[in-house]
Amino acid sequence: MRWLFLLLLVLNVFYYVWHQQEIRLLRETGVSAPPRRRDECLVVGGVAGQAQLDALRQRLLSLDIATLPVAGQLPGAEGRWLKVAPESERLLDQTVLSALSNDFKDLKHKIIFCQGIATGE
Repeated sequence: MRWLFLLLLVLNVFYYVWHQQEIRLLRETGVSAPPRRRDECLVVGGVAGQAQLDALRQRLLSLDIATLPVAGQLPGAEGRWLKVAPESERLLDQTVLSALSNDFKDLKHKIIFCQGIATGE
């Protein structure tokens, strides 16, 4: 009976160590989104006209996603853009972006350095 108890105890310890290693591996592989650096910003847009940009901003506002219009051109990007507020970036995931791209055909999103971005407000 003692041998059975010791065998079960060893198996429990082995299972505990194996399970802890599995949890650590899940954390390392990045099951959640990797943290974004502080000097990076998410911008959406690439639309041609101001009316489309206003419609996009209103649509994002209805989804509780705060944005600011980018004044001027982004380097290497055509069209008009909106800078997404850092606290709203988590709300703008891939499913929301694909739904928005159905309504706004030229919609793009980029992660760029915030330095040098002038917002309109």
